[in-house]
Amino acid sequence: MAKKLHETAKEKETAVLVAVPSKTQAEEKTEEYLEELAFLTETVGAVTVKKFVQKLEHPDSRTFVGKGKLDEIKAFVTEYNIDMVIFDDDLTPSQVRNLERELGVKIVDRSLLILDIFAQRAKTAQSRTQVEMAQYQYFLPRLTNLWTHLSRQKGGIGMRGPGETEIETDRRVVRDKIALLRDKLEKLDKQNYQQRKARTELVRVALVGYTNVGKSTLMNLLSKSEVFAENKLFATVDATVRKVVLNNIPFLLSDTVGFIRKLPTRLIESFKSTLDEIREADLLVHVVDISHPSFEEHIEVVNQTLKDIESGDKPVLLVFNKIDEYRVQEADEQNDMGEGSGKPTLDELKTTYMAKIHAPAIFISAKNSINLDALREELVRRVGAVHFERYPNAPTSQPVNEYHNNQQNQE
Repeated sequence: MAKKLHETAKEKETAVLVAVPSKTQAEEKTEEYLEELAFLTETVGAVTVKKFVQKLEHPDSRTFVGKGKLDEIKAFVTEYNIDMVIFDDDLTPSQVRNLERELGVKIVDRSLLILDIFAQRAKTAQSRTQVEMAQYQYFLPRLTNLWTHLSRQKGGIGMRGPGETEIETDRRVVRDKIALLRDKLEKLDKQNYQQRKARTELVRVALVGYTNVGKSTLMNLLSKSEVFAENKLFATVDATVRKVVLNNIPFLLSDTVGFIRKLPTRLIESFKSTLDEIREADLLVHVVDISHPSFEEHIEVVNQTLKDIESGDKPVLLVFNKIDEYRVQEADEQNDMGEGSGKPTLDELKTTYMAKIHAPAIFISAKNSINLDALREELVRRVGAVHFERYPNAPTSQPVNEYHNNQQNQE
């Protein structure tokens, strides 16, 4: 009889996580990636019970993991009555089919997990349509998994369509559904384009960054609105646009979906309309969670994703958020504050390699409203430059002119 987990865990679906890193990947990095996968699992509403790791030169083409590790996972899944096994990579349709047959539980890969989160978080008609199309595109090559029961039955009445098998009929239906959703998205995209076109006279600023870095919290502070913000991955899926006025300079501020390591290509493609807010922005405010041990890698992930959507050459203002949670690592030889200095001050942060490499960079805490005035001043300078270039006769307040002229003199 399978052992039971504590009742609290069994109220939700239980999962074990599986990672197959290369043999050269550091154990600390593997654990960090698994922690992110566990966070994704928690976000979707499941409970992580155990993590399995197997270092391989190449994943097994049949079951992704080797036979010994597969037997180990199977024993644990059976003993503890686990509901699903989640992999930190994309699996091929045949790998999913083989793993389901071997383990006898639901198999979820990274793309499916992220798609499920997006499906939960999508609120607008456009984002729901985008997610639905991405889901159909994901399942299309995997439809054989849904019809494996037919392989154990003999042919007969109702088992075949006119001139095509059941699975071929199903594929045709899914392709037709994808085509309908694509047409619907094109219509929604045209509507959104007209809306964006109607507001082109204003400077446009887009918040970008890795997921869960505090973009929505910053959006609320700058725009004095109430955008949903939560300490979960992909808390914001829909693009939100608000008008902001700083020192008599108006601009549009948009909060966009967060990026993440191994973001499924099909999601990037299907969210084209939402990402147009980034493509058409005059300035990108790249928000970084400086308290995260891999914030530099997150910067690279975001920069690469921006290149993928043809926005890598846009002006960027780097904003390091959560400075109140940042601690200097004792083994960090790059910092300019010495080992073991603990929590640095704002002035100390301004002298670090981070400030020098990414200049100009702003250090803030959106949660505790630390150094937000510096961010507002930099936005006034950057947005104001574009605004006054477009409208040289536009009225403005004396403080803005003074600040703008002071900045020019310093440069």
